[in-house]
Amino acid sequence: MEDIKLTKLAKCAGCGAKVGAGVLAKLLDGIRVHEDPNLLVGFDKSDDASVYKVTEELALVQTVDFFPPIDDDPYTFGQIAATNALSDVYAMGGEPKLALNIMAVPENLPKEAVHALLRGGYDKVYEAGAIITGGHSILDEEPKYGLAVTGFVHPDKLLKNCGAKAGDVLFLTKPLGIGILTTAAKADLASDETMAYAKKLMTTLNKGARDVMVKYRVHACTDVTGFSLMGHGLEMAQGSDMELVIDTAAVDFVPEARELAEMGILPAGMYRNRHFAESWVDAGNVPLAVQDILYDPQTSGGLLIAVDPEDADVMYEELKTAVPSAQRIGYVRPYGGGKRIFLQ
Repeated sequence: MEDIKLTKLAKCAGCGAKVGAGVLAKLLDGIRVHEDPNLLVGFDKSDDASVYKVTEELALVQTVDFFPPIDDDPYTFGQIAATNALSDVYAMGGEPKLALNIMAVPENLPKEAVHALLRGGYDKVYEAGAIITGGHSILDEEPKYGLAVTGFVHPDKLLKNCGAKAGDVLFLTKPLGIGILTTAAKADLASDETMAYAKKLMTTLNKGARDVMVKYRVHACTDVTGFSLMGHGLEMAQGSDMELVIDTAAVDFVPEARELAEMGILPAGMYRNRHFAESWVDAGNVPLAVQDILYDPQTSGGLLIAVDPEDADVMYEELKTAVPSAQRIGYVRPYGGGKRIFLQ
């Protein structure tokens, strides 16, 4: 087990392996979406999960997420992948209930490593109050792991990434820079202390953030993962037909992230995210290294929440004790044409 280096078996790490948002949109273009009045959210909405209404009081939230190793330790990799997959349900305001394993493993990977990977996933799913009921596995030279998750939400309390309103206050619940840190770790350029903190962030469920935000008038929410704060923020701005104003000084970064960004230690996913979103972003006088972190792909990142301004202060106080990093990062304003995100 100690000799296993899972990250050496993969070309990309974690959510950095995601197909770019722009490419994904082209791949889905022209695929017809069948009409169903009970389908509240489908893949055509660029949202975090699909939602189907079963009764007037119950809707199913379904999502799937998997990726190659982001940590050499199989148990930690399993935890991170499961935490990331569960996040989409929380972003919709739902509660995870059932999960199915999705796994690809090399034929020569020791069974102890596979067992540890699965145990990591199981432990996080149970922490979320859900149950793993089965799954599917295949042989592959590059290991991959994740979950298909089903959750429940009341149809009237469903949160989407496209309902932000003018005046809403924007909150973020985890610091940024995970993609940069994991890239640096491959070259032994990140300290052990910082990497331990990064792993703690990636294995922290967004359950705390979800449990707080559903008490308030939240108009839009999305989790910040592979498409970065800018990519997911752009989807929120476009879907809501609004603009986002981001106070970059209020955004928390993982320790060492800015220093590494200034050195040019950046994941390939950062460039894909910049290519997708940059034309919609007015960067103002924000330093390039800070911009790079805003485009950095996050694995198991926090929630981006747009809440009614009258609820912002009290929700902020409650978030401070419930999430790794409660950040009040900006606000929503009416769209004036042109750019969608303005950095300050």
